[in-house]
Amino acid sequence: MILISSSSSPIPSEIFALIALLLLSLIVLLILRHYLPLRTTPAYLLVPVFFALWLPASIVLLVPIDLASNASTEDETRGIWLRPRALLVSWRISYWLTFVLTWFILPILAEYSDAGYREPKDRILYSLRSNAQYYALVFGSAILGLVYFFISYGPSSTSLKGLVLALAYCWGLILAIYLMGHGLVALPRNLFRNASASHRLRRLQSQAPKLYEKLEDAALNLEDLEVQVSELSKRKTGSARNFQDWIEELSDICNIPDSRPRSILPRVENDSRIIPTVITEKYLADLTRQINRARHTKSRYVDEWDHLLREASDTQAILDSAASKKLNFGASSLSTSLWGRTTILTPYTRYIFYCRVLPYIRVFFGGFLALASACIIWSELVKAALPSLSVIRFTVVHHWTGDSGRIGFAGQVVAALWIMYMCAAALHSVTEVKVWRGRALVRRNTAHESAFWYAGQVAKLTVPLSYNFVTFLSRQIYEETTFYDILGQYVDLTPLGKWFDYLFPVFVLVPVCATLFGLYGKVKRFFGFGVDIVDEDEENQTSYGTGSWREGRDLIERELNGTSISRRLDEAASRSANGQGRAAPILTVPSARNEGSRTPFATSPSYRDQPVRRAGQSSRISIPDSEPEDENFFTSIGHRFKNTFDGVDTPKWLQEIGSGFKKPTWMGGNDAGESSNTAGRNDSDIRRWFGGDGRIRL
Repeated sequence: MILISSSSSPIPSEIFALIALLLLSLIVLLILRHYLPLRTTPAYLLVPVFFALWLPASIVLLVPIDLASNASTEDETRGIWLRPRALLVSWRISYWLTFVLTWFILPILAEYSDAGYREPKDRILYSLRSNAQYYALVFGSAILGLVYFFISYGPSSTSLKGLVLALAYCWGLILAIYLMGHGLVALPRNLFRNASASHRLRRLQSQAPKLYEKLEDAALNLEDLEVQVSELSKRKTGSARNFQDWIEELSDICNIPDSRPRSILPRVENDSRIIPTVITEKYLADLTRQINRARHTKSRYVDEWDHLLREASDTQAILDSAASKKLNFGASSLSTSLWGRTTILTPYTRYIFYCRVLPYIRVFFGGFLALASACIIWSELVKAALPSLSVIRFTVVHHWTGDSGRIGFAGQVVAALWIMYMCAAALHSVTEVKVWRGRALVRRNTAHESAFWYAGQVAKLTVPLSYNFVTFLSRQIYEETTFYDILGQYVDLTPLGKWFDYLFPVFVLVPVCATLFGLYGKVKRFFGFGVDIVDEDEENQTSYGTGSWREGRDLIERELNGTSISRRLDEAASRSANGQGRAAPILTVPSARNEGSRTPFATSPSYRDQPVRRAGQSSRISIPDSEPEDENFFTSIGHRFKNTFDGVDTPKWLQEIGSGFKKPTWMGGNDAGESSNTAGRNDSDIRRWFGGDGRIRL
């Protein structure tokens, strides 16, 4: 490597760059294989998504090469470098393909895959209509910016090109700064929290009731749509005859036999269950779209629930191994990763690693990432006012000659690590922020629309974060790069764009403080309402309708031991299908442990284990003390004040007032201090003043 970086010929560096690109291609293919079934995924999805991941990864590789190639060359220690022409062609291909994928190809293909229509022409038209509002907002903003550019520099191709690049960069930077600020706090904090097995188990138990509720809601939603398809398939006349092939395809997707019983009764108030009199192509497309989304939503929560059960089971095994000093995770399932199926360690060495070594490793890396996050935040703050105080510039440029410097191979490696960490923080926040219309990455079963959307976010965030990192260095260094000629000069074309690039990153403090001090939850608890932007794990979570960690513990234990309510419902459904008094055999294999006896599973009831669910009720209505979902702010505040005062007990000193005084006989008092009314009436009633039996005599 030293010979490659110190060679005066670019051939060794070009060979190194080609090997690195091939390695990146292999990594991208492995990522696609993890989230998508490669054999059954269509090519129109695999090819754009592959390039949407591979091109940003190549940009992370190009930035350090660009910094070394255009730095001072007084000696032969400038790392991996390329000729100016090769560097210019590489940047043009990477940047413009990423730009086109981000703003045009991926959004259109995402809506195309989610259209629900059968014919490609109809799907394309639906995609264009769905993206029309998005492009109208984009072009509306572009018109305002175009007026500003034309006034400043006059109408020219340079002004038009600068407008397009500057607007795309500014929008990407706004999103990237917010997401990166959240991730810079979340990544180290997760490592610190996961260092303690007991605290990790408590958080998993707190998340279990809410996740299980979402899983049941997704299953009920899918079941409603399947029954709707079943009712639709019974229509053989009228307008349904024109779409028999389409209806049969929906029946095959749902895979509902006629003899299959429903686990719940029909919910008549659900308007989506009503079959229209006239079946149209638009109705079938909407139904197909809803079924596909419901199937992927259920698959998502099933995967998350299985992952939570697996983590809770392994964490409980780690805690139980403290007595025996031996750790066995039991038989590995097919969903376990290759690393999880390897059995290199013995039970004792596995106990030593997971209980004694791994917690300290997590604490060390958590502290290291926290220090890196502090350096990035500090560099963002001082970039405009005091650029010489930036910490990152001293870690990348090791050979200073005045304000300029030379970047060697070590500086290139450090620069690539900085960019990867900034991108990882932003992409980690993409998976946590809950405003993305239910999109999620599911192992081997990610929805096509979600795959396009996540690939678009990777392509959208990498370019502004990479250029934002470049601006941490001195202007004498990054203004000589090809990256600056491709993008930077158009960002700095106007004073507005230049100052926006320097001052807006200071707002990284907003998501950092909001995540660090839990401001999202505090604002929601203070005002009584709010938007769940991120999931905040708190030790004492008391959100309404989500259960507690004790209910999550009981729920997890019942699932692991095969005694959950869902299994009993399956047995009841099987018994109803066979028309017999006993259920047909159902194969259920509870998870086994090799270390011996475990903590007995809990049998106390939880809010999810209701033996009978009435028709017309969703899974949330079984919570007796939950707040109605349609309450406004003032009704919610009123209920909370009422519950507060109703729950206050009368002070003892106030109860004892008057205990030393005896009531006269005519007011119902007696010497024994007890009531003399054996019929259950109160003798102190004022009506006794008008008669002896408490009745008013007219």
